Amino acid sequence: MQALLDAIATMALPHDAQRVFHGRGGLHPGCEHLALDAYPPVFVLTSFQPLPEEQLAAIGAALDARWQQLAPGQALNWVFQLRDESRSHTRLMAGSVPDRHEVSEDGARFRVHVLKGQNHGLFLDMAEGRRWLRQQVAAQPGAKVLNLFAYTCAFSVVALRAGASQVVNIDMSDGALAIGKQNHALNGIGSGASYLPHDIFSSWGKITRGGPYELIVVDPPSHQKGSFIATKDYARLMRRLPDLLAPGGQALLCLNAPELGVGFLQEQMQQLAPTLQFQQRLANPAEFADVSDERSLKVLVYKAPD
Repeated sequence: MQALLDAIATMALPHDAQRVFHGRGGLHPGCEHLALDAYPPVFVLTSFQPLPEEQLAAIGAALDARWQQLAPGQALNWVFQLRDESRSHTRLMAGSVPDRHEVSEDGARFRVHVLKGQNHGLFLDMAEGRRWLRQQVAAQPGAKVLNLFAYTCAFSVVALRAGASQVVNIDMSDGALAIGKQNHALNGIGSGASYLPHDIFSSWGKITRGGPYELIVVDPPSHQKGSFIATKDYARLMRRLPDLLAPGGQALLCLNAPELGVGFLQEQMQQLAPTLQFQQRLANPAEFADVSDERSLKVLVYKAPD
């Protein structure tokens, strides 16, 4: 646990939402079960195995000591979430969490909810994917974007702020899309976004009629029973991409499954969508450094012929 305590002792004052310590990357032996995130003004410690109370107390003391250096006189707010395969349990350890908890990333604002659920409303490891999308839209103002597995629509917010003409957001969760609508309003976006609370695999007609798209984001869960299982369902998405993309359009394919390497995506794309050319793999945020590129988040860019 010393690596986590050292990271806390040297961390800078967080302004944007960001990861502070990434034990899951395997670079800190003995800390593989630990992650610390900043959702200002709240820190969230996640453990994937039970932590003794004395360890929690030591982490709390370290956070308090550093916080008094970074923000003298301000209350420390932090939350602990125990997460394992069967359950998650969240405790407020000190301070409070805002009723309307809003965080920033590169100037955009997002609603988050750190006291309930395993997902907090903004996936911090996808920051470079959002930056890539912002750059692509800025280079072609008026682009039309398809956002598959939109969740709370962070990609949509980024695209519309950068000048996209339209973003089609599709997700099975009405609740996630409702937060997505709040995120757009939070950023002063009143038009350009549509929200389809549908199963993607039964909505291809509607999706196709809305196209073609200059940019497509595919960011599915790796394994969500009843929704998407990467080993079985990713191929069904890949087959559709050539018909959905405009000439010269690009698709961002994301996969967060440590057991599946880059080849899982590349080999299937070569077989199922051979007209799309691989462009690059985006680097993950430095805060998410991993002992293995094959285990870490995969974010690949493919381009349709001009």
